Amino acid sequence: MDVHPPLAKMLIALVGKLAGLDGFDFKEIGKDYLQDNVPYVPMRLFCGLTGLLVVPISYFTMRGVGHSVASGIVAALMICYDNGLIANNRLILLDPPLLFFTACTTLAWINFYNQRKRPFRTWWYFWLIMTGLGLGLTVSCKWVGLFTIATIGVSTIKGLWDIWGNTRVPMSVFTRHFVARSLCLIVLPILVYMIIFQIHFHSLPNSGEGDGFMSPEFQQTLDGQASIQSPIDIAYDSRVIIRHVATRGGYLHSHPHYYPGGSKQQQVTLYPHRDENNWWTIKKVKDANVTSLEYIKHGDIVTLKHSDSVKRLHSHDVRPTVTSLDYHNEVSAYGFDNFTGDANDQWRVEIVEGDSYDPESKHKLRTINTKFRLIHTMTQCALFSHSVKLPEWGFDQQEVTCIKNGKLPKTIWYIESTENTFLPPDAEKVSYKRLGFLGKFFELNQVMWESNNGLTSSHPYDSRPESWPLLRRGINFWSVNKRHIYLLGNPFVYWASTVSIFIYLMMKGVFSILDKRGIKKDFGDLRKFYEESAGFFLIGWCLHYFPFFLMGRQLFLHHYMPALYYSILLFSVGFDLATIRLTNSRRMIAAAVILIAVDYAYRVFIPITYGEPWTQSLCEKAKWRSTWDFDCNQYAS
Repeated sequence: MDVHPPLAKMLIALVGKLAGLDGFDFKEIGKDYLQDNVPYVPMRLFCGLTGLLVVPISYFTMRGVGHSVASGIVAALMICYDNGLIANNRLILLDPPLLFFTACTTLAWINFYNQRKRPFRTWWYFWLIMTGLGLGLTVSCKWVGLFTIATIGVSTIKGLWDIWGNTRVPMSVFTRHFVARSLCLIVLPILVYMIIFQIHFHSLPNSGEGDGFMSPEFQQTLDGQASIQSPIDIAYDSRVIIRHVATRGGYLHSHPHYYPGGSKQQQVTLYPHRDENNWWTIKKVKDANVTSLEYIKHGDIVTLKHSDSVKRLHSHDVRPTVTSLDYHNEVSAYGFDNFTGDANDQWRVEIVEGDSYDPESKHKLRTINTKFRLIHTMTQCALFSHSVKLPEWGFDQQEVTCIKNGKLPKTIWYIESTENTFLPPDAEKVSYKRLGFLGKFFELNQVMWESNNGLTSSHPYDSRPESWPLLRRGINFWSVNKRHIYLLGNPFVYWASTVSIFIYLMMKGVFSILDKRGIKKDFGDLRKFYEESAGFFLIGWCLHYFPFFLMGRQLFLHHYMPALYYSILLFSVGFDLATIRLTNSRRMIAAAVILIAVDYAYRVFIPITYGEPWTQSLCEKAKWRSTWDFDCNQYAS
């Protein structure tokens, strides 16, 4: 299941399709592109171009704010020669389009800000609309775009506050400002985001292996999915397929394989796909004879016989092999020829809810419409499943247990399909309600959110946010035949941009103390100009960096790249201020000195940026920090 919005993937896929891509699976890192004729060069070229365009955009951003040519060059070339950005841009990844749209949006907003003295004119509206469009495109690549929305949002609130505080501005004019910003910066990005998903749904109409993450209602909208049309009434001796509600509707399943521990009886699992082993027959206790339709009601005691065997759904006071906790009992399939079941095969049907349009579903079992629990009569535990997977011996299928006092959602089931020879041919049938666009849109975003939060397992190259500004470690991308691609940023770029943040905060603190003490320094409008531009970039850095501290999921150095962009722009503002008294030629010399340092660091790490040959001795010398864990042993001495 992909955890990101679809725009960046769709753009890369479009380039691949135009270049002849046909059915290659990108799930595994290191698969051979040449053997399958993958047009990886055009696809990489697209990502490279979007990353490359950030370089001139950063220059025009600095110039748009009003800073010198030299500061714009410093910003552009620090981005151009950052090894991490280069390594990222050269591969087929989502981050280059993300950073491109982030940079475009920032530039559009600055151009809009420059029109503030000429409101409601053509260019004012143009750049406001372009900002809204950029916000929508950014968040449609990755949800990191929400941080860009927050950055523009903070600036918008400040701007509206300034207009509100100007008593010479009539309320009608303020209202026009508020409505224009609301439409362009809230409504327009939402519309763009939704349109991208509509294009996504239209482009991918077929069923696929990711279906299991979606609800049955969603799955029914996909081509290639078998349409569910089943009798609605459920009676004794009905064959049924039972689905779990809480974990995306896996099927109650059994197969002729046995638990390696516990009772060593036949496994019962949750399986995500339709299969013959999902069928169960609802029987009366002791297989009492059924001669006509007898509907199953709330409180009935039933047994469930697995249709592909003589075994029945069974539980007992034995700990499960995987979740061996005191409040979990093992669930198995148990039985043999001519066996009519024992007390441990008996389950009480407890109807939890029915469909409001089907009143009968609240009192008796009805296909799809009735949600119910199965309570084991001997131990009073409830049939339960959760996201825990069984090991290889259980084919990575989902564990099913019987839980005492379990949470309600994970003990709720419903019947998807049923068959019964007593039902007339014209018996009432039921099917899933087909979702419209909004239903699919909200469900997919909810599943993306849940899947994102589920990425909590450790990774050899994950890192936490506190390590990013000082470049504590990178990411191993690829290694073969004594060549290595390791994503590591340019140390000078990272460290210099981080220092600039602390210098700005120190200067801001000093000026605040001086103001508080009544010591006034006459800088004219110069102080306000630098504080506003540096303050905006600092807010951008903060809002693209600090939210990661709230996340428990896997994180990597590349998550810092949008924040790095803003910190580089902040460094360039600081450079502009530090060289303000220099002539243009001396300013360019100062910029050249900085860029020589950037270029030196860039050249040191070229071998792991581009996967070029290196020697072990040079590799060891390049480990400026002991935490950099690129492998030098693979290189020749």
